[in-house]
Amino acid sequence: WKPSLKTPLCAIAVQHICNEVLNDLGYEGIFNLCIGDQANVAETLVKDSRIALVSATGSTAMGKDVAQKVGARLGKSLLELGGNNAILLDETADLSLAIPGIFFGAIGTAGQRCTSTRRLFIHHTRFDEICDSLQQAYKQVRVGDPLDRQNHMGPLIDQNAVDNYSKAIKLAKEQGGEILSGGSRIERKGFFVEPTLIKIATNAPIVHEETFAPILYIMSYTELEEAIQIN
Repeated sequence: WKPSLKTPLCAIAVQHICNEVLNDLGYEGIFNLCIGDQANVAETLVKDSRIALVSATGSTAMGKDVAQKVGARLGKSLLELGGNNAILLDETADLSLAIPGIFFGAIGTAGQRCTSTRRLFIHHTRFDEICDSLQQAYKQVRVGDPLDRQNHMGPLIDQNAVDNYSKAIKLAKEQGGEILSGGSRIERKGFFVEPTLIKIATNAPIVHEETFAPILYIMSYTELEEAIQIN
């Protein structure tokens, strides 16, 4: 397996754990780690006909490239591409369950996982109430060293991630979005940003893009069919 070059130490740690388990069971050398750049490692794995199945997680653009190259040698590919996950709250929602779930889904790992919550559709009868509850929750977020158990959210992974965060917020504002909470980089050493809530229209183009950052777009709906079609 090949990890992202941005997270090699995590990959090495996982590999060591797996090595111990496999060695204890008498299976050696069947799970291997390759760390390297796109040209030297990824391309080699994708194009090698000895590898019958390539499983890849990443962007849609990456998936198209992998699928074409693996398909050209009649191999098989299993692709998990992007994620723009939504939560839909109807008028019967139990906020004692919903608010903590939305809160963790949106800010956990600073929004840097493919299962992060990025869009929230709220029935119009409860829209203001839920927006108020989320704003209160976001005021309590402690951002800092993720190894400190007192903190709720750590940093983004690098400057490029911060730039993408800032770009998405700029576009959201240009497309009529209203910042309800956050929206800025935190001026301190490291790549820290504020967890952000944005009230926006469902047809805003930025809503249909995935930004790997703690940005949650909040939208109102009237009929369930409407929300499903948007989603």
